[in-house]
Order: sequence, then structure tokens, then C-alpha cells
Amino acid sequence: MIQIRLGQAKKHLSREEFGQRYRASFIDPAFRAEESAIARLEEIAWQAYEEGRKAPFTQKAGAGYADPDYDLSVEWQATKDRLDAAQAKWSDTSTPSRVLLICASARNDATCPGEMSKSFRLLQLAKEELEQAHIQPDVLDLSLLTSEYGKNIFPCKGCASTAMPLCHWPCSCYPNHALNQTNDWMAEIYERWTAAHAVIIITPVYWYQSPSPLKLMIDRLVCADGGNPDPTSTSGKKAAKAKELEMAGWNYPQHLAGRAYGLIVHGDVTGVDDSRRALSDWLDWMGFIDAGTQARLGRYIGYYEPYANSHETLDADVAIQQESRNVAIAVAKAVTELRAGRLQAVQADVKRPRPK
Repeated sequence: MIQIRLGQAKKHLSREEFGQRYRASFIDPAFRAEESAIARLEEIAWQAYEEGRKAPFTQKAGAGYADPDYDLSVEWQATKDRLDAAQAKWSDTSTPSRVLLICASARNDATCPGEMSKSFRLLQLAKEELEQAHIQPDVLDLSLLTSEYGKNIFPCKGCASTAMPLCHWPCSCYPNHALNQTNDWMAEIYERWTAAHAVIIITPVYWYQSPSPLKLMIDRLVCADGGNPDPTSTSGKKAAKAKELEMAGWNYPQHLAGRAYGLIVHGDVTGVDDSRRALSDWLDWMGFIDAGTQARLGRYIGYYEPYANSHETLDADVAIQQESRNVAIAVAKAVTELRAGRLQAVQADVKRPRPK
């Protein structure tokens, strides 16, 4: 029996501290007219917190699950159903090819920076090439986390490090209504990754690494690589059950394997190559297929030049504009070969002696 190590978690918030945090959302004086209503809602929220009502809407899991009588979250099941439908469509060779274009910059002109990102501009070039190749682009702009009301990507809680079967596909950690961890964008993002035949990530370098919106998404995609598609097998989040399953032998299913990828990584001083390699290693590990050297781009835009005129620098750098287009051209070619069954045919089908 493996020991479960406990003792890190702090005690629940006091009633007073909970109230202070809850009311922080209503600090605007305009809410004072509804003070009594806010107080009533606060008491309801406190009871949900105290009782740990993570998933207030459940239904019996039913046939196909290890425990048909388990009370499964209705919201989780809805996400799972959408992923299953997206995977079925992805597998259908008669459907149009689809590429997920990810703008990973946190900057856009709808909020504090007051200007669009260079990543978004490079994404538009790639999008044009995909459209010319008659491939459907799906633009995922992660900067909406900074500028759109109520849109969240919550951090990964690290369930896989307790035991891989505790990490569910799709993630069942959110929403958590008891902790006000709602409006989790990942429920939609999982579906969009599943529907894509390839992904192209366009990202700047922030302090030698990926921007925080991209890293949040990457961490939450851990469930796509080895995650458990049946939360009833661990009775939700029962660590002991998950450890037993892993020690009995876990097959680490790669739920998104077989898709192609491209990368456009840009910076202004340093970190481009390290960031590009890290992203390539991550996608390779997930079972994605690189679209060739032309699809993995790392470049500086205005090396050690001012930030203020960096868009003008990009205007003048016609080479990186064409290189960004080339990434999309290479990915489009890879998608065509992939869906025809020719790209994977040249890859060795070997089993990992160390699956994780």
C-alpha cells in the first residue's frame, strides 16, 4: 500500500476572510444599492464553499464506465461528448482539413498595451496561406485571457504527479463551483485541439520562456498525454484508487497523437532557440508529427532595438514574413500527406520501453 503524503493544505478560510474575498467583486459603489442581495448571495456561496459542492449538477455515469452508479458531473460529461464528436469528425477523411492557429502573446489592443501583438500579425500571414491551400484555419487568440470578461484558464493542479489515472481526459478539476473556479476556457480549447489535424503556435518569448497564457494551456493539456478517460474508475479524485490503477499497469493513452505541428517563435533579445526547442520537445512527446524544418521557425524581430517601433521593424522584415508563410505552407503539405496516410507510413512503429 503506497502512503499518501498529507499536510501541505491550509485550513479553510474563516467566514470573515471568505466574505472579504467574495465582496471584492462588488467594490464598485454602484453595487451598494443591492447590499442586502449581495449578503444573501454571499451566504449561499459560503455554504457551497463549506460543503465543498464542486459539481452541483450530476447524473449517474451509466453504461461504458467502470462505475455506472457514480455521480458524474454533467458539465464534465458535456465536454467529453464534444471531444468524442470532434475526434470522430477528425477521423473522417471526407471532412475538410483543419489547422488550429494559436496566438500565444498576452498582448492585444483591447486592453492595457493599446496595440496588437506582432504574433497576431504573423498569425494572419499563416492564415492566408492555409486558406489558399483550402484548409480551414481556426484562430485561438490566447490574449483574450487579458481582455475578455470572465475568461479563464486555471492552473493545472498536478494530479498526474499523484498518479496518472487521477488526471482525467478531459480535465475534471474544473469547474469547481465551491471555489468559484468557473468559466474555464479549457473545456472549449480541448475540443478545438481535438478537431485540428495540425496546430501552429505563434509565440513571443517572455523572459526566456513562453508567455503565461501559453504555459497555462500547455500544463492543462497534460491530460491529453496519458490521461484517464473514465473518472469513475478513480471515484472522482480518490488518490489511493488512482495509485492502485497506475501500479497495476497504466497504458498512458495519447489522446491527441497523430496530428502535425508548426512553430513560429520570435523575440527581441534572447531565448528564441530555447523556447522553440522546448515547444518542439513537448509536441513530439505528445505524439505530434513535425512538418519539417521549414515549419519550425525561430527569429528575432529588431535585435536589441526599441520596443516602440517594433511593428515598423516587422514591416521592413520581409524575410520573416515569408518564413512565417512558409511554416503554414509546410504544415498544409504535412496535413495533406498525413490525411492520405503517407506521412505516418515512414515513421517507425515502436513501443516505448519507458512510457512516461
